[in-house]
Amino acid sequence: MYIILTYDVSQRSSSRIMKTCRKYLNHVQKSVFEGEISEKALNKLKNELSPLINTRIDACSIYEIQNTKFVKKEMIGQVSRADDCFINPSKQN
Repeated sequence: MYIILTYDVSQRSSSRIMKTCRKYLNHVQKSVFEGEISEKALNKLKNELSPLINTRIDACSIYEIQNTKFVKKEMIGQVSRADDCFINPSKQN
């Protein structure tokens, strides 16, 4: 499956969460990651993130996309080098 993960966390948690996400996904913006991931790896990622997130002040959203055929991605502005690996809008109909 393809996922997009975003987070809004305290500065104290930020570097640990970023490091964890980088083990599984590609870093595309400051607190945004995306990429193909198996269900097993996604569960492992969630288990690693869970103790790092203070549920009273932090937030993490995971969008699961079962079929990238129906997703169009358009980037405006600075494009990360990793974006070549993802949904390519020029290949979309």
